[in-house]
Amino acid sequence: MPEKLKRRLLIAAGTISTAIGIVGIFVPILPTTPFLLLAAAFYLRSSQKLYDRLLNNRFIGAYVRNYLQGKGMPRKVKIITILLLWITITCSIIFAVQGLIIRAILLIIAIGVSVHILLIKTTKGNKEN
Repeated sequence: MPEKLKRRLLIAAGTISTAIGIVGIFVPILPTTPFLLLAAAFYLRSSQKLYDRLLNNRFIGAYVRNYLQGKGMPRKVKIITILLLWITITCSIIFAVQGLIIRAILLIIAIGVSVHILLIKTTKGNKEN
């Protein structure tokens, strides 16, 4: 594969991953962190400029940097994230989903995501810690 085509495909994959990660901020079932980390990996292999822009973005940059550096999440962010997750999952189970199997899957996802969030190191203060 020509290098220029490979670079463009990696940039496209990074951009799509970033978009999905941002959507995941608002849709608790969709994982945010893996897509943003994937975007960082794609950008790192294709465009230092886009990688730097992702890590220095005022909305998601600190989140990605802190995760990459193992600094963790503030307690307040963890609580809000878990509350939104469970509110959304509960509403979906009650109002949107009929099948018992789908309800069980949603419940398993909520438990898994909650455990993942709880296992992330808890920081004090704001998101830059």
